[in-house]
Amino acid sequence: MSEYHTSVLLDESVSALVDSVNGVYADATFGGGGHTAEILSRLSNNGRVLAFDRDMDAIGNRIDDPRLTLIRSDFRWIHNHVLHQGFKDGIDGVLADLGVSSHQFDTAERGFSFRYEAPLDMRMNQEAERTAADIVNSYETEDLEKILRLYGEVDNSRRLAQMICKAREVSPIETTTQLGKAIESALPKFAEHKFLAKVYQALRIEVNQEMRSLEKFLSGAAASLRPGGRLVVITYHSLEDRMVKNFIKAGNIDGKMEKDFYGNSKAPLKAVNRKPILPQESEIASNTRARSAKLRIAVKEEE
Repeated sequence: MSEYHTSVLLDESVSALVDSVNGVYADATFGGGGHTAEILSRLSNNGRVLAFDRDMDAIGNRIDDPRLTLIRSDFRWIHNHVLHQGFKDGIDGVLADLGVSSHQFDTAERGFSFRYEAPLDMRMNQEAERTAADIVNSYETEDLEKILRLYGEVDNSRRLAQMICKAREVSPIETTTQLGKAIESALPKFAEHKFLAKVYQALRIEVNQEMRSLEKFLSGAAASLRPGGRLVVITYHSLEDRMVKNFIKAGNIDGKMEKDFYGNSKAPLKAVNRKPILPQESEIASNTRARSAKLRIAVKEEE
């Protein structure tokens, strides 16, 4: 499992999640199974774990444990599955480690990384229809500019979108190399990799509808928890961290507080940690992909 993906903030996240050895917990992003294995190690024979992933490669990391139910699904449907599994009174905790696994980045043919010559794919669910190549070759300039600006926070997003559209008039942009050549003149000197990472992040988020999935997941996770149950989320970029922070604060991704007739907040969750928990320097030194991680913890309010 460690070759597939090294779990980030492993002890911190699972310690925040598990408060009962007989509890029922969900790992919404199974990946290499690291968090799931750690949760299982802290449960009795009566404990249960529901784990989710939409990537077939991740499903191949199935752990042989009768306490585990592994479900191939987008985590946006978590509440449906919790109900289907019979937990109508709610479960004890939900954990999500957002972002891309090391395996996805390092498997060249998946197209998640600009480090390899590969098809522009980026699908987390390999059976989904739309790829990154479809987006760069079919979106209007305005739509490309929007996703580069909103999802990648890319400087000069308008110029970049225009360059992509101009390049595809000559020939379709179907590989990572072709995309790199199309925007080569816009890459800032000495910061090419950081800039490209933002471009790839924007395309990946659009391909996989990550922001829409996250919004639905947060609502579904809150609905799935019993009173006193915990939501534990690890984020990796400002967009998703802002959404998680706002949802914990207000019960919606905009962060707009809503109150009932008596002036009480309608938000179903309450933050456990005011500031996010960050990885230790030692973890970042051994796993550089942990450097941008932030851990937020919330508890479901008593009804």
